[in-house]
Amino acid sequence: MAGLHTAMVLAAGLGKRMAPITDTTPKPLVKVAGKPLIDWGLEALENVGVERAIVNVHYLADQVDAHLAKRRTPAIVISDERNELLDSAGGIINALPKIGFDPFYVVNADTFWVDGPKPNLVLLAEGWDDARMDILLMIAAKDQATGYDGRGDFHMDNDGRLRRLGLGETSPNIYAGAAIIHPRIFAGAVAGKASLNRYFDAAIATGRLYGRRMEGLWLTVGTPDAIGEAEAAIARQTVDG
Repeated sequence: MAGLHTAMVLAAGLGKRMAPITDTTPKPLVKVAGKPLIDWGLEALENVGVERAIVNVHYLADQVDAHLAKRRTPAIVISDERNELLDSAGGIINALPKIGFDPFYVVNADTFWVDGPKPNLVLLAEGWDDARMDILLMIAAKDQATGYDGRGDFHMDNDGRLRRLGLGETSPNIYAGAAIIHPRIFAGAVAGKASLNRYFDAAIATGRLYGRRMEGLWLTVGTPDAIGEAEAAIARQTVDG
């Protein structure tokens, strides 16, 4: 598909596991390899031609606002959740009037990646099929990831269709914090707190949740200890690359 022009950046979370750093600094502004987490995602969006990024803010929102005010591309539109934290889907639903009617990127502000030969957001856009999909997730394998010790998120078939893990099952497939979503999945949604997992499950029920495997390195920084691990992995990737 042609390049996407709009993105939603989820940046409103409390980041409690990153305390004590997040006692005074919002998690999107925590630096890894000298760069605030949110800038890793915004630069990835800028590099693939995204023109507009809607960013939701809640915790220590004034700091996030001030940081984003310095940015020129992509153009930043703030979605203010100071009064109530709406969770991942609720934040998107709240911002739908700003997002519009076309498929858009969703990027978590607290995970990021180092691209392979082709930008992963380009791979994601190339994998989008409007006729078959409502949501397309960027998928990392466990051997591409740092800072992750879970059991995996989805099974993925040869066509990229995703389904949930059963009780006691594991999978190498991790949702890597970036996606393409068509706004139609939120038709009839009521404003308020809601998780994206609800909409992942809705897309699974209709066979319209898919994954696209990423290239390169995926990093999640959930605790202060994970910062050094991520920085070491970035340094290794830079040398190897």
